[in-house]
Amino acid sequence: MAKITCEDILTFLEESTILEINEVVEAIEEKFGVSAAAPVAVAAAGDAGAAAEPTEVNVTLTDCGGSKVNVIKVVKEITGAGLLEAKQMVEALPAVIKENVPMAEAEELKQKLMDAGASVELK
Repeated sequence: MAKITCEDILTFLEESTILEINEVVEAIEEKFGVSAAAPVAVAAAGDAGAAAEPTEVNVTLTDCGGSKVNVIKVVKEITGAGLLEAKQMVEALPAVIKENVPMAEAEELKQKLMDAGASVELK
């Protein structure tokens, strides 16, 4: 069997759809008994008053603007949901598109949705 390099894996990921990547993640979780879910950090009780800015937020779609179809496509891509599920999210506003996302990733997702014509809040 030929050795697969890191570059081969990255090329595969670049050329794959979100659904295909999701299938690979699920197969890895099942095969190796691991979870791809990010661990949630619990703040110490003494730090409760010192919380300046959240490190993880929810990406909430508040309006789809004039281009509902484009927003549905982006929601589908972000969530890995099916077309019908993505459509239902966009029609049930406000809708949390992704929960407990690191701030940097949330900003990227917000920009993608805004580029599609949506209004987004990070909470």
